[in-house]
Amino acid sequence: MPDGRTDDAYLVGLRLSGRRVVVVGGGTVAQRRLPLLLANGAEVHVVARAATPAVEALRDQRPGITLELRDYRDGDLDGAWYAIAATDDPDVNAAIVAEAERNRIFCVRADVARDGTAVTPASFEYDGLSVGVLAGGDHRRSAAIRSAINEGLQSGVLADSRSDALRGQVALVGGGPGDPELITVRGRRLLAQADVVVADRLAPPELLAELSPHVEVIDAAKIPYGRAMAQEAINAVLVERARAGKFVVRLKGGDPFVYARGYEEVVACAEAGVPVTVVPGVTSAIAVPALAGVPVTHRAVNHEFVVVSGHLAPEHPESLVNWDALAALSGTLVLLMAVERIELFAAVLLAGGRPADTPVIVVQHGTTAAQRTLRSTLATAAEDIRAEGIRPPAIIVIGPVAAFGG
Repeated sequence: MPDGRTDDAYLVGLRLSGRRVVVVGGGTVAQRRLPLLLANGAEVHVVARAATPAVEALRDQRPGITLELRDYRDGDLDGAWYAIAATDDPDVNAAIVAEAERNRIFCVRADVARDGTAVTPASFEYDGLSVGVLAGGDHRRSAAIRSAINEGLQSGVLADSRSDALRGQVALVGGGPGDPELITVRGRRLLAQADVVVADRLAPPELLAELSPHVEVIDAAKIPYGRAMAQEAINAVLVERARAGKFVVRLKGGDPFVYARGYEEVVACAEAGVPVTVVPGVTSAIAVPALAGVPVTHRAVNHEFVVVSGHLAPEHPESLVNWDALAALSGTLVLLMAVERIELFAAVLLAGGRPADTPVIVVQHGTTAAQRTLRSTLATAAEDIRAEGIRPPAIIVIGPVAAFGG
């Protein structure tokens, strides 16, 4: 009989869709293995003395899984193609492996991997790939190498030939609130595959520094009250470069659909017949207060938060904001692009009934090394902002939660 050594394991992919898999044990090992088995279509039968709440939730919420709360019995592997022995009793796990041996069923033994007839690799899924790593029974090494490969693919350090399939397309990527590590994994991966990057001023500049030398970077900065690249020109660049066979990433700060005119770019691409993908980003409206120690909601304090653009004054004929309604709310008000007109916004909120001592926190350059925080009240916020020389980009949070984190 083979000695079950993990260093001579033959790495293979099992097609388990519609096939019976038996998992004995309902603890943390089962909790980790079950989701992937179910995702691959296996018909999973779990036998366990007790199960964690997460395992029970899978039983209740996902098709393809049954759970029996009882001791393991010889014969439980009948009809199985694959088995996992994951109890906390070594003798039971040995009995499961022995039954699997007799029935020529490959079996993973969670507590003593070398004694099973199969080994679970450290694995991950990436853009249609299933990647698994075995390191001769050294599970920490397997996990470390797995993580390194995953990071390399996500960051673009390891080239993926599928990037050619992206040519002629556009991706609208939210770059997050400023810290380059707060871009999503998918956003960073697509950015690494770009031929052309059309970037806003608020897109994290460190991300541009990571690009390969061949990547064309186009500055589409729409700096408030300064020079601007017309939206129509941005749309035209996206379409032109995509039609030239390039993969174009439109890199924005925050989220592409939060005060970023991203949907206009989607429409322009769609009308030109250019495939476009949207990758949501972490919006500064929530992330910046959070990293300053302020939650925009908190139990028993507020039941709502409202995010408002401050690019137009309250009395501007094109303003769509009902400031009287905002003043009547008791929850959190998050103002973006509001520093230049804070006097007007504070005045209309006070006139509408917001208490003068309502806490206010202002965070400039949030999530970056240059972050500055100013605490004030609604009555004095405008004066304090001017006195401290606060300039955009800055987030202004008004409401009881603004007093947190001090």
